[in-house]
Amino acid sequence: MDNITLFANQSDCFVGDSPSRRRPFLFLYLAVIIIAIPSNAFSLYVSWQHIRRKNELGVYVFNLALSDLIFTVSLSLWLDFLWRGVWVHGGYVCVLSISFLFTNFYTSDALLCCIAVDRYLAVVHPMKYTSLRKVGTAAVVSVGIWVLVVCFNATTITWKDSYYETKKFSVCFDIFRPLSENAARANVVRFFLGFVVPVLLVIFSTWGICMAVRSNKATEEQERKGILRLLAVVLLCLLFCFGPVHIMMLLRTLVHDCRKVAKLLYPYKISIAISSLNCLADPVLYCFVTRTGQANVNQIVLFFQGKTRSQDDSIV
Repeated sequence: MDNITLFANQSDCFVGDSPSRRRPFLFLYLAVIIIAIPSNAFSLYVSWQHIRRKNELGVYVFNLALSDLIFTVSLSLWLDFLWRGVWVHGGYVCVLSISFLFTNFYTSDALLCCIAVDRYLAVVHPMKYTSLRKVGTAAVVSVGIWVLVVCFNATTITWKDSYYETKKFSVCFDIFRPLSENAARANVVRFFLGFVVPVLLVIFSTWGICMAVRSNKATEEQERKGILRLLAVVLLCLLFCFGPVHIMMLLRTLVHDCRKVAKLLYPYKISIAISSLNCLADPVLYCFVTRTGQANVNQIVLFFQGKTRSQDDSIV
């Protein structure tokens, strides 16, 4: 297992990775865990306060933070896998951990899409679709997203495509055998419904808002910039965090030869690592891009500054 090796027969294809190539991923995931858990916990708290004030945007941000927290906690299993070089938690936990990964993918991009559409309705049709911009509606939509994503993952993530075990070693997810028909179809659906459609909806929402704020003289310059900055970050999250991994999914679906599939190992792992940065981008989306989020961050900073000053005064 110290060097990159390829084990292949008629039905299996496994690529063993070296410790030196696993190490960067280990450090990256550790950094994601350390930063994402407190930042998403803070987003949960702040968004809950906005839900109590009947702000529908808080519902989507709350569910984003919840999805990121669940995935970030499950990253500890991947850290252990990267450290050992073998998966020691069995097939059921392997399938569950992959389900957490894909659930985070598609709840995140669906909720980001909801945020973009919500801002589009608020700016372009402020009086027409008010019923769609209520906390109750946002809650129903969020629950629907969770249910659809979990059910889709439950029917498409299989033991065969997730877990590989012999007497000497076992691996989870790093199984680069040609995909089964079920997994190949699932990847095509993920690419179009889970990536292309959300990106197109966000682009449409951004374009519609740009047209509306240009013609609306009453919209304040600061508010206009804030809305467009929010949607720009949403689009960047979708393209940067989820674009590479969905392209790699599609490539895996199109390639059937074992040795050609094996060459996709490292690029695919890099794309998965990039997608994990979504857990850091979502808190930034709310806390540093929206006006309310900035105010909350400023309050926290002022609180700690006041605490530091009082401690300094007591020392003097």
